[in-house]
Amino acid sequence: MTWHEVLRTQLADALAEAGPDAPTLCEGWRSQHLAAHIILRENNAVVGLGLVVPALAGHTEQATDDLAATGTSEGGYRDLVSRVATSPAPWHPLAWAGEAANVIEFFVHTEDVRRGAGPVPARELDAALVEALWAQLPRFASLRARRAGVGLVVVRPDGVRRRLRGGSRGHGTVVVRGEVGELLLWISGRGAAADVHVEGAPDDVESLTQVLPVG
Repeated sequence: MTWHEVLRTQLADALAEAGPDAPTLCEGWRSQHLAAHIILRENNAVVGLGLVVPALAGHTEQATDDLAATGTSEGGYRDLVSRVATSPAPWHPLAWAGEAANVIEFFVHTEDVRRGAGPVPARELDAALVEALWAQLPRFASLRARRAGVGLVVVRPDGVRRRLRGGSRGHGTVVVRGEVGELLLWISGRGAAADVHVEGAPDDVESLTQVLPVG
């Protein structure tokens, strides 16, 4: 199995364990909303575009709410989770771009479910999965960190480090340390639930954490 298939199963399992109406780290979303998001992302091209095209965001939000509403009962929620566990239709781009499109998506959303009700022990990740997440981190982080203007270096517990961007004029570099999964949660905007440590000049740290807060 590929990593995105493994992570899809883990996400479906986390949703099933949480049950309907469980809190998540996604503001305003309960577990059934997150399940609906995954299903629509993979099966509705217009809704998928609404995730990146502001003009379609309202349509995407309404479709997510409507589908989530079908998961308030035990049976309805079980159906949503079953659909999350099923790969998208063969015609859909996400069916053939699984690793690039879904590894981080599924990992982060699984943590959204696991940590939605408060702190939980971090999962012990397979070393190969850690490397897969680490390899995709620069692409995922580039746009999110750009607005801060500072240089950004991330460092794993084993000492391996990666410069994600250089600083703009007048800014230094901030170093953020943590497990790879925690770094991804922080970069994805879930810093309040991530275990990371930020180092740098106070002004640079402030610039970065205004864009990407930490807990």
